[in-house]
Amino acid sequence: MARYAGSCHCGALTLDFASEKSPADLGARTCQCSYCRKQNASWTSDPEGRADIRMAGPVTRYRFGTKTADFLVCATCGVLMAAVSEIAGRMRGVIHVGCLEDSAAFLAQAAPMDLDGELLDARLDRRAQRWTPVAIMEKV
Repeated sequence: MARYAGSCHCGALTLDFASEKSPADLGARTCQCSYCRKQNASWTSDPEGRADIRMAGPVTRYRFGTKTADFLVCATCGVLMAAVSEIAGRMRGVIHVGCLEDSAAFLAQAAPMDLDGELLDARLDRRAQRWTPVAIMEKV
């Protein structure tokens, strides 16, 4: 299994993303919502993979729209790391490609996505099927 490392700018948030797929196969989706456009956010995920997010510093959790996902932002350096959502008792998420050490390999296959108008049930179902299982480890 390939491992893709990532972090925020100051290193308070780190992640380890594991997938059998290559960056070319995973690609990236560039969301067209107003928040993601302001963050220049492109996302990747693998429902067969796994992401471990470690929060050694303060984190801001931002919710908007349907309020069904937390956008994890480092409270020290302001970098957006991931979006996570609890679905059917399991934490799932998408990874902000800009946080990955090899972001260019993912961005080479980036495609725009527009989810405006997606109904809530359809949104949660899509996340359950496509987002990566996530474990979050917070500093105690």
